[in-house]
Amino acid sequence: MGIYSEQVLPRIVDKTCGLAVNARLRERVCAGLSGRVVEIGFGSGHNVPYYPAAVRSVTAVEPADTGWKLAAKRLARATVPVERSGLDGQSLPFPDNSFDAALSTWTLCTIPDVDAALTELRRVLVPGGVFHFVEHGLAPDAAVQVWQHRLNPVQKALFGGCHLNRDIASVIEGAGFTLRELDRFYEESAPKAFASHYLGVAVSP
Repeated sequence: MGIYSEQVLPRIVDKTCGLAVNARLRERVCAGLSGRVVEIGFGSGHNVPYYPAAVRSVTAVEPADTGWKLAAKRLARATVPVERSGLDGQSLPFPDNSFDAALSTWTLCTIPDVDAALTELRRVLVPGGVFHFVEHGLAPDAAVQVWQHRLNPVQKALFGGCHLNRDIASVIEGAGFTLRELDRFYEESAPKAFASHYLGVAVSP
């Protein structure tokens, strides 16, 4: 990893993911979480203010040291214990059945082997455990998809491997989860190629 990946990109992500327009989506996706939660792609902790009181603990998986440092002020105000443990969502250092719930916000777009990461989440969740997610990805409209495919190489180069055109619902179901809730929509603050969203809850068998 170079200076851009280690120092610059986490700060860009902190600013873009901290935009006010994302706050209501974070509140929605965190609603209903409870018990022991593993959050992959913790970033700089923008979800911390939205953890419900029913959450007993959060285990944060975050590869970027800079991101974790940027989370310090949010962590200081956290109302539930948050511990950084694990650097790679594709290989989680936890026993089977360790968590009641999992959380991912704008992370599945970037993980190189998203199938491996989702398989790992299933492994560490208890049977019937829930996976809450909000992600951008492949649009429902063919005309928008054309632009997503065209822009994807540039997106990946500038934003640490982030894909515009992953079919988030399909990869989650392909990993063996059952989609319990799914909302598909365009976030109005950005062009459609960047604004196609998936927000929902999946259940581990």
